[in-house]
Amino acid sequence: MDILGMIRPYVQQMLEDRRYLHEHPELSGAETQTIAFVSRALEELGFRLHVVPSGGVIGVMNRAGDAPYVLLRADVDALPIQESERNLLELRACVSKNPGVMHACGHDAHTAMLLCAARALAASEAPMNALFVFEQGEEKGGKGFIENLLPYIEENFSVGTCYATHVRWDIPAGKIAVMDGVVMAGGFGFDVTIRGRGGHGSRPDLACSPIDCFCDIHQQASALRMRVAEPDSVLTYSLGLVHAGEQQNIIPGSLRFAGTVRTYDTAGAAERFASGLRAVIDHACAVHGCEYTLDHFSKPIYETANDPQAAAHARRAIGGALGEDAVTACVPWMASESMSAYLKLWPGVLSFTGIRNEKKGCGANHHTPEFDLDEDALALGAAAACAYAIDYAENRPEYAFCRKIVSVADLVSRTL
Repeated sequence: MDILGMIRPYVQQMLEDRRYLHEHPELSGAETQTIAFVSRALEELGFRLHVVPSGGVIGVMNRAGDAPYVLLRADVDALPIQESERNLLELRACVSKNPGVMHACGHDAHTAMLLCAARALAASEAPMNALFVFEQGEEKGGKGFIENLLPYIEENFSVGTCYATHVRWDIPAGKIAVMDGVVMAGGFGFDVTIRGRGGHGSRPDLACSPIDCFCDIHQQASALRMRVAEPDSVLTYSLGLVHAGEQQNIIPGSLRFAGTVRTYDTAGAAERFASGLRAVIDHACAVHGCEYTLDHFSKPIYETANDPQAAAHARRAIGGALGEDAVTACVPWMASESMSAYLKLWPGVLSFTGIRNEKKGCGANHHTPEFDLDEDALALGAAAACAYAIDYAENRPEYAFCRKIVSVADLVSRTL
């Protein structure tokens, strides 16, 4: 089947969708207009529509009786970032019209690519069952979709495999990366408030400084990695927020700090670091005469890990449709992804669609004001999803997949 020819009639609409979504971004949990936009598009295709409150929307295509469904997924939310008018080189093709909100990770492209794939598959005669899943709240760890969307899918559909793609700034446009095993990191976030006793800067002996306590915690936490992770294990610890005090001569009564830990080994290194960090905080506060509250300290989310057999299937299907030179490999990405939860429930793949094109100024990292993508790359991303879905429906590969979690409740308890 000519997959590129199959999507060609819908590429222009995909670009228009992407630009509309980019100009009208919505934050996690507030994607009202985005979900309405997607729902209208799916209804126009004649799909049965399932809107899951605080989870997302699902378009259902059923052409193969009781055959298992291919689940194709995109995320729809944006980030609280003020977009720059220029990318790394020139003025953008389109700019957010919502001040302080930006599709700085590429979810506008993910949504547009999946809508394009949905249109192409709807127009084809491919006998398949497919779920087109548009997920809310990914940038906030996807907790709502895990609590609401995944249980709904589990109860109502028999899923055989799942597939998603994430645009990636460091992969050249025109390439689709598909790897075995871990492709994105797991980890956990923390938000801690230390409470001491404030005082005047001239008499630190009369105070219990939360700043001193925090310095002790940060020093020990920075060294903790060496004690809990093997030398060849990847684990990062970083702070994104530290706040205390307002005046240079006043010792504050409290301090708040927050950050994240990322790893490719959630069950091992992440769990040990989490336990060690809590012990460090407890000990340091006791030494410095402070108390603390864990405002956020959840169980680590899982790393995103592709099923090896599904990855081999993806390379074969995508290479056959787009050409072997379009499929590449890459290093894993230390960011985290809610696709990790899908891949714990069903065998599948998260691929990466390259969007880097320095001649167009596309190459800034995700979550930055200059982030931009080469729109010409999106046709390949949409075609890759079609290729995976059609190949699965035609060949029905059987994967030696075994769920390694107890329940969906385990997934719900884990959030960044």
